[in-house]
Amino acid sequence: MRVSTADFIRNYSTLADRALAEPVTITKHGRDRLVMVSAAEYERLKRRDRQVFQAADLPDEVLEAIARAEIPAEFAHLDAELDDRAP
Repeated sequence: MRVSTADFIRNYSTLADRALAEPVTITKHGRDRLVMVSAAEYERLKRRDRQVFQAADLPDEVLEAIARAEIPAEFAHLDAELDDRAP
């Protein structure tokens, strides 16, 4: 759901209740500016934001899969960016 800032201010209570079930995008001058979500959804997103762990914590089969992985040919040009060969 998308609403203007003015509509959001006028209908805060109703829209706050609606945000419990779905995100409410608040616009200003026709551009997305804010999104209101429930506290539960915000916490879920924060947990997913970044999960950091050490390679030593990965199962052996995951480490082996990473070691066997190959870069698709269409991305080979990106290797130059890793060793400063990029134009």
